[in-house]
Amino acid sequence: MLALLEELVNIDSGSYDVAGVTRISTRLSGLLADIGFSIKRLPVPERADLVTATLRMGGQGRLVILGHSDTVWPAGTVAEWPYTRLDAERATGPGVGDMKGGLVMALFALRALIADGFNGLESIRLILVPDEELGSANSRPVIEAQARDADVVLVLEPGRPGGGVVSARGALGAFFMKAHGCSAHCASNYAKGASALRELAGKVVELDGLSDPDNGAIVNVGVLQGGTARQVVPGEARMDIDLRARTDAQAATLHAAIERIAADSRDERVQVELSGRLTRPAFTGERNRALVALAQSVAGELSLPIFEAPPAGGGSDGNFTAALGIPTLDGLGPVCHDICSRQEIIELQSLVDRAALLCGLIRQLPSLLSQGH
Repeated sequence: MLALLEELVNIDSGSYDVAGVTRISTRLSGLLADIGFSIKRLPVPERADLVTATLRMGGQGRLVILGHSDTVWPAGTVAEWPYTRLDAERATGPGVGDMKGGLVMALFALRALIADGFNGLESIRLILVPDEELGSANSRPVIEAQARDADVVLVLEPGRPGGGVVSARGALGAFFMKAHGCSAHCASNYAKGASALRELAGKVVELDGLSDPDNGAIVNVGVLQGGTARQVVPGEARMDIDLRARTDAQAATLHAAIERIAADSRDERVQVELSGRLTRPAFTGERNRALVALAQSVAGELSLPIFEAPPAGGGSDGNFTAALGIPTLDGLGPVCHDICSRQEIIELQSLVDRAALLCGLIRQLPSLLSQGH
């Protein structure tokens, strides 16, 4: 497991790096094909292919396992921050937890189940998404088409420190403002200039003011860029906005407020364009109670710590399957800390522990489904 983890982490596979993402999915596809899975590559506009690996069995119930081949880290990251064992218990590197550790864990869990003769389900399908870190905006229709007939979905996003799993997530949105003004030299022709950057900068406080984190509402201006030189009134500027909400209704309210702020012009000479949308629907834990209970039972048999984490502010592709009404349990990957940061760390023992948890869950799914859950 450690050898494969190091190999995958040392492949740059940022979402926009089509070649790198393809290398990850190709490597995993080959290993899955070796244990009997049928591989399909499905095109995704402007991204690497989405890959499905399907194994037909003789039992009842269709399981989908959701994973992704991309990371948040652009090409060139590995050269300066490669996979590194920090000590006997921890490792770091780009995507070591989110989610290359989860992919390694799932592969070895499936390999162990098949070697042991498990065939209790009708099928297992592992989906490798190429653009999850971008909100899966381009691949969402493919994900939904490939998962729509599933009875259960298990998601390989990192486990929470202490052994948490995720049964509910909030809604997400990604929005982009572009401002078009008029550039001019600030000394010789200041009055002619119409600052696109000033127009957007004036909106930052209003947008940030929409946040109410105690109630699950966050609007974050993560990028504000504009201008070409210090002595030039900036004629162009852009802003990237992230939205998080506890419910779909709350997300819709925040979306409307962002639209209002975009339309409220301070300088009529500057045109502001707003693009983007709500990218992931919220899902609650009601449909997932039986899966949580099963995970707790399996963890108890294995003497592993487990708890149901509070509804997550971050999204995953599980948001889509849960919105389709499919019981979905998330956060089943290895235990990780500080994901999507330079401090991202995986607890190495959890590769084995959580693989055992995943094996136990899959083994018990036929019994759970026969009870009508």
